[in-house]
Amino acid sequence: MSTGYDPQSIEAKWQERWAVDGTYEVANDDPRPHWYTLCMYPYPSGSAHMGHVRNYTFGDIIVRYRTMNGFAVLSPMGFDSFGLPAENAAIKTGRHPRGFTDERIELLRSSILRIGAVYDWRRQVTSHSPEYQKWTQWIFLKFLEAGLAYRRNAPVNWCPGCHTVLANEQVTAEGTCDRSGDVVETRDLEQWFFKITEYAQQLLDDLDALEWPERVKIMQRNWIGRSQGAEFSMRVTDADGAERPDGASVEVFTTRPDTSFGMTYAVMAPEHPLVPSIVTEQQRAAVEAFVADVRRTSDVDRLSSEGALDKRGVFTGAYLRNPFTGAPVPLYLADYVLMGYGTGAIMAVPAEDQRDWDFAVAHGLPVVRTIQPPPGFEGEAYTGDGVHINSGFLDGMGKEEAIAASIAFLESEGIGRGAVNFRLRDWLVSRQRFWGCPIPVVHCGSCGIVPVPVDELPVLAPDDVEFRPTGESPLRSSPAFLDTTCPSCGGPAQRETDTMDTFVDSSWYFLRFCDPWNDEAPFALDAVESWMPVDQYIGGVEHAILHLMYARFFTKALADLGVAPRGLREPFTRLFTQGMIRLGGEKMSKSKGNLVAPEEILDAQGADALRLAQLFVGPPQDDVDWEGVGIDGCARFLQRVWRLSVGEVGAPAVERAETPADLAVARSTNRLIVRITDDFEKWSYNTAVAACMEFTNELFKYVQSDEGPRIATLDNAVDILLLLMAPMVPHITAELRQRRHGDDIHRCAWPEADDSMLVVDSVTMVVQINGKVRDRIEVGAGIDEDTAVSIALGSPRIAELLAGAPPRKVIARPPQLVNLVV
Repeated sequence: MSTGYDPQSIEAKWQERWAVDGTYEVANDDPRPHWYTLCMYPYPSGSAHMGHVRNYTFGDIIVRYRTMNGFAVLSPMGFDSFGLPAENAAIKTGRHPRGFTDERIELLRSSILRIGAVYDWRRQVTSHSPEYQKWTQWIFLKFLEAGLAYRRNAPVNWCPGCHTVLANEQVTAEGTCDRSGDVVETRDLEQWFFKITEYAQQLLDDLDALEWPERVKIMQRNWIGRSQGAEFSMRVTDADGAERPDGASVEVFTTRPDTSFGMTYAVMAPEHPLVPSIVTEQQRAAVEAFVADVRRTSDVDRLSSEGALDKRGVFTGAYLRNPFTGAPVPLYLADYVLMGYGTGAIMAVPAEDQRDWDFAVAHGLPVVRTIQPPPGFEGEAYTGDGVHINSGFLDGMGKEEAIAASIAFLESEGIGRGAVNFRLRDWLVSRQRFWGCPIPVVHCGSCGIVPVPVDELPVLAPDDVEFRPTGESPLRSSPAFLDTTCPSCGGPAQRETDTMDTFVDSSWYFLRFCDPWNDEAPFALDAVESWMPVDQYIGGVEHAILHLMYARFFTKALADLGVAPRGLREPFTRLFTQGMIRLGGEKMSKSKGNLVAPEEILDAQGADALRLAQLFVGPPQDDVDWEGVGIDGCARFLQRVWRLSVGEVGAPAVERAETPADLAVARSTNRLIVRITDDFEKWSYNTAVAACMEFTNELFKYVQSDEGPRIATLDNAVDILLLLMAPMVPHITAELRQRRHGDDIHRCAWPEADDSMLVVDSVTMVVQINGKVRDRIEVGAGIDEDTAVSIALGSPRIAELLAGAPPRKVIARPPQLVNLVV
């Protein structure tokens, strides 16, 4: 082992140097072309774990690589510092969450620094700081003024363990809270919402232009869930078709109005506001019991439930008139129909929908086919296309023609229209928690809901509060916070005690990074224009729906309100989602108790070895098993690079005329530049590491050869190797460059290959007989087909095997291959 390479002291030296010199601090008016790299800012749970190391290593490579390529790179860092863990700790200990949070920010910040990741720390933002809360609340008021924030009573997902409302996305497929694991209930509460549905079509359309992983775009498209069809009304009747005296009707939405002749029943959501007035007295008790049972089930659980359909629905006693046939069809309630989608009521066509078929069978309802199945079809519901049958004026038509004709019929009758619906629901942002950004409104008995004046922002949670074991927010019982005066009339009023979903904070932090010192606005337009959109965003795929959708909504809304540049429609041009780290097949996490602390490795082998191992283990987008991460092997490789660079290997280099061996090394050096550059552009860091290892092995053979190395050739090869490795292992390369040349490698330009050194003079041509390799011949790289065949046939080895018999067929692919078929 080299006596000169001490990773810990070298890494500490350079980390301090980068901080003191402000190497990666950048001004908004920097004249170089701008590039914005951003890793999703973390929740400060404590020291960095291996997931952090992996994520921030990828980001750091891009920052250093783009800087060496002549860009002014914005690389900020902050902390998503509101959230339940700090509040839950406060409930257990009685300690205010601010102290808990600040301590963990420092722990995480220190460990991020130890892995050598560089940021412009002057721009740090924390979502719990008074400055950040002020502008988050200011944005809320802008949304309120524009009608994008509103309050209404709504059934919500309630976690009894966390004592707060959850968004649908925070409820697992099993119907439990994704944080506490408690079974989620449904409750009615006055809640604040953001009108994200106003942007549903834009959110869908603008996905196409984004350089994002296709699976993320698919997840967003599915969550937005655009459905095109028809919306029409059906009159409420009795079993004989007589309409109700009140003229009541129900609006339904369907994507297949052409199958309406096969509607044999209809279904409403149990929470539909018309249920109490439509249900008959004979069915009221059964309906009320069913509704009460459904309200104890989350929306997610309702949609994913596999329970028996006879238990998941109940007859209301009422009927609806099918406008296509004139016949009354029974109206049911079912838990799989949600009020939040479409109209909250659907028509059911069991012949063309398997769930409708199963429900019809469970409840003894008729089935009428309206699409002709193919010959020999023996299934139940037929969901394919075909000619319409049993469909009156639609008979004989295909799907598209029949849909258009059925919508035209509904419009001519004045009872319906073509319509588009979205699965996406408005964003419920209310949380009944303490450790979040307070919603800046007051409730006045005379004036109603009144915004807090801008000059009184931020509204901050008090320090002198009691955290109770029940988990109820202390804001509700704090007179110092709760009691205030109405900004409008001056009378007594109470502050809103709900705080905002923490995803609100993370929906605009990337904009604040552009102008974090601004005291007059959340950010200046010119500052945002100089950096946004983010060129490369990096984070986990688990944020594909929540954070990324909300950030896109915020960007569009703020641009439309003139807060952000009007031309800014998307926040993140490129997205990379790194793979997870597993241990024994399970994801590393605190809850599983299987975290591997980076500190042990940093103290032993160093940050560069850890970074290199994270890169070498496999493609960045793939999940990796920690047991396959070769820390020791990467540490040994760095020792080899050190020894090679300081001249501890082989014979001393000499001045001499260039030999073929020297030329071969020079060519390999230039090919390495092309390969590493290409790998970096493709995020193929594992192959980049492999290429550097292969080249180092080649240099070891070169310096240990009988003729020894040439000074100019070796120096250039080692210098290029260090430059190419600098973004991946920044400390050792900085130290070696300084020792060799006295300058800073991270202020050097990225190397460019000499094209003349990339030209290949000769290649190895494979000669096959009947597809089997029989000879290999060195040939000129530019030979034509006739020459390749002539050389192949002239080979003594091939001539011996052919024994004078001419080949029946010749397949030539010069200069790589000639195949002789005999």
